[in-house]
Amino acid sequence: MGSTCEMMSIWRRLSLFVLASALCSCPCRGEDSAMENIVTEKKAEESHRQDSADLLVFILLLTLTILTIWLFKHRRFRFLHETGLAMIYGLLVGVVLRYAIHVPSDMNNITLSCNVNASPATLLVNVSGKFYEYTLKGEISGSEVNDIQDNEMLRKVTFDPEVFFNILLPPIIFHAGYSLKRRHFFRNLGSILAYAFVGTVVSCFIIGLLMYGCVMLMKQIGHLGGDFFFTDCLFFGSIVSATDPVTVLAIFNELQVDADLYALLFGESVLNDAVAVVLSSSIIAYQPEGDNTHTFEAMAMLKSFGIFLGVFSGSFALGVATGVVTALVTKFTKLRDFPLLETALFFLMSWSTFLLAEACGFTGVVAVLFCGMTQAHYTFNNLSPESQERTKQLFELLNFLAENFIFSYMGLTLFTFKNHVFNPIFIVGAFLAVFLGRAANIYPLSFLLNLGRKHKISPNFQHMMMFAGLRGAMTFALSIRDTATYARQMMFSTTLLVVFFTVWICGGGTTQMLSCQKIRVGVDTDQENFIGPDGVERRSTKQESAWFFRIWYNFDHNYLKPLLTHSGPPLTATFPACCGPLARCLTSPQAYENEEQLKDSDSDLILNDSDITLTYGDITVSTDATGAHTSGMPVGRVAVNSDEALDRELAFGDHELVIRGTRLVLPMDDSEPPLPLDSRRHRHKNETMS
Repeated sequence: MGSTCEMMSIWRRLSLFVLASALCSCPCRGEDSAMENIVTEKKAEESHRQDSADLLVFILLLTLTILTIWLFKHRRFRFLHETGLAMIYGLLVGVVLRYAIHVPSDMNNITLSCNVNASPATLLVNVSGKFYEYTLKGEISGSEVNDIQDNEMLRKVTFDPEVFFNILLPPIIFHAGYSLKRRHFFRNLGSILAYAFVGTVVSCFIIGLLMYGCVMLMKQIGHLGGDFFFTDCLFFGSIVSATDPVTVLAIFNELQVDADLYALLFGESVLNDAVAVVLSSSIIAYQPEGDNTHTFEAMAMLKSFGIFLGVFSGSFALGVATGVVTALVTKFTKLRDFPLLETALFFLMSWSTFLLAEACGFTGVVAVLFCGMTQAHYTFNNLSPESQERTKQLFELLNFLAENFIFSYMGLTLFTFKNHVFNPIFIVGAFLAVFLGRAANIYPLSFLLNLGRKHKISPNFQHMMMFAGLRGAMTFALSIRDTATYARQMMFSTTLLVVFFTVWICGGGTTQMLSCQKIRVGVDTDQENFIGPDGVERRSTKQESAWFFRIWYNFDHNYLKPLLTHSGPPLTATFPACCGPLARCLTSPQAYENEEQLKDSDSDLILNDSDITLTYGDITVSTDATGAHTSGMPVGRVAVNSDEALDRELAFGDHELVIRGTRLVLPMDDSEPPLPLDSRRHRHKNETMS
């Protein structure tokens, strides 16, 4: 027993000794670990403060831009648009950051050499038994290794290109589709599609071929410092073919320029951006079979064309499908009772379209554009009045901020981007190629389109469209997305200069160009008659419509609008009798509660179609040459047989036909509020008597 107690006493003493030894040896290691933690926390705090200061710079830039815009609008100064002003402020800040601010070098920075075959995206470094993770930020030239801290400061104000594509571009593109004036857009649909698709492809190849000749010249005289292939020239042609006449369109809207000219420019730029994005992706995917020679090969070109069609079609379908899903959700739920939730769902569904398309390998720009058009045509009608106002203002605000942020950042990157490659021969060749490419887009296509148009695109309109081919946010975003190679760096630097020139010179000279071409301003798009660009007096409501749109309109009016919205005739009146139960299930109660009002914003787009029929219950309404209304046997549709008579009936906007207690409202303009019933009846009575 005594020996056992003695052994336990010895064990306790030994344990205390080991514990004491451990405690004596811990302070050094504990102090080192504590010091490392303190240093790490200080560096994290400094980095956080630097990031906050960088973001504050951009916020102050936008604030200064807004205040100056107000001053310009107050003084009616139109020689410089807000986007050009944002670029100037960005340039000034870039000069200050590049040459006036110097950050002392950090003595803790260590440069070690390690021979590897590739540059890994993530690097694990073993420092005294501790592993640290480092991420790749980019290549540093040998001459800049000693100035690595200054490079770090400039990189802080250089955003990841994915920020532009995933955060800044979606609201800009969505707002373009959501705010589209469908009335004038669809009237000129054929011409817009020709300019956007055929014109962009022609412009891309014209610019690409001219730039390839320029590159060959640079190679012959020894001014080419790296590889520059034919596919690189085509890629450059695709990105600079993306027009963004935001400056010109803003002035057009302020001066109330001819609505058809506005629609041609706006419609072309909206679809042109989408085509340019898909075209650039197809050119990147272009790869001839065999070795990597980047030479032209017919099969590879056909494959690239197939990729273009597939990506565009898939993106289009995905955008429309998302809009349809949102319309169905807002129609068959009670979300309109909670406007905040309704607006939040609308916002998230719209934004997710872009990310979903990119994740599926399609193009988010195309998807979100057509999603915006679908949301405006269908979902908007299901929203509560509060949500309708909120969504319009929300995306208008996001578009304004994102657009001005991008233009400010353009000016900043001219001095903060460290890998600029400015080649005078390439720059001069680029400006010449862009001019010729735009001319090849506008003038030949306008000549061909005028062969089939009733109202011609006049020469002064063509000159204005040629002059208004500005390059902007989309061109910049496409060029900055990849600047890893010598060719891409030269393209990015040249693209910046092209954007600066077109925004400042072409955008600033818009008012003078309008005067020079004698294009009328102050034109009321809702007025009955005005002098067209060809000098012929015509009606603003008398336009040709694409035959495809006429067919689609009938289908949309009779089936899609009633299915996806609370507007239009009930499906019980348009579906066959055998589908009665399904029609009653899909028709919302509001369709009956609204006394079968037809609220169709596109009814004036097909005025010159002599065979359009609108299915609406069991009423047949026709108009004779005098504009009088006659009702006939119930045949299940409303027939419009006289183009001139219907034009006379609908000339004043929203006009109401009262037949057997059923009201048929045909709105002529989205912006014109419906008049009271008594006022419309009185106005119609006066018109009939006259």
